[in-house]
Amino acid sequence: GGRGEPEAAGAAMAAGPRWRERLFALYFLSHIPVTALIDLQPLLPAGLYPQGLTEVLQWYAATFRDPLMLQPPEWFKAFIYCEAFLQMPFFPVAAYAFLKGGCKWIRTPAIIYSTHVATTLFAILAHILFHDFSQSEHLGPQTQRERLILLSVYAPYLLIPLLILFTMLYNPHYNHVEKRKRK
Repeated sequence: GGRGEPEAAGAAMAAGPRWRERLFALYFLSHIPVTALIDLQPLLPAGLYPQGLTEVLQWYAATFRDPLMLQPPEWFKAFIYCEAFLQMPFFPVAAYAFLKGGCKWIRTPAIIYSTHVATTLFAILAHILFHDFSQSEHLGPQTQRERLILLSVYAPYLLIPLLILFTMLYNPHYNHVEKRKRK
């Protein structure tokens, strides 16, 4: 054992969340255009988006058999409103914090965000798995394979927030509590 071991261990601990912070930054950065250009379309008046973007949404919905994006039920619209007014303002803040790295102040907002998103995704994934889409105006998944393909589109929006949540809760870099001196 050389003299550098404690410093190296400390540096490794500090660097530990770095790959995750980069993943989280990419997740939030990519979410900005996806939300603005695709996800918000069901809420806004037809004709507001350029035809190319509405065609992208229609291609996606047809290819992955996702009627939720073309004719969202009210509960799904509520989730899109949350995405627009609660999540969207958070995306650049979170992207900044995770790109910069080591920003402990992001812990509480990231816990709130990830818990909220994971909760909405459980409802969406249950709907995809168990809803009878046979009466849908727009084509929904008919077979188990089609349901699993659609599920795989939504899954990263559950898995990455869960990774964010567990990182904020259990990584020593983010969950270290300062010990206060007794008076």
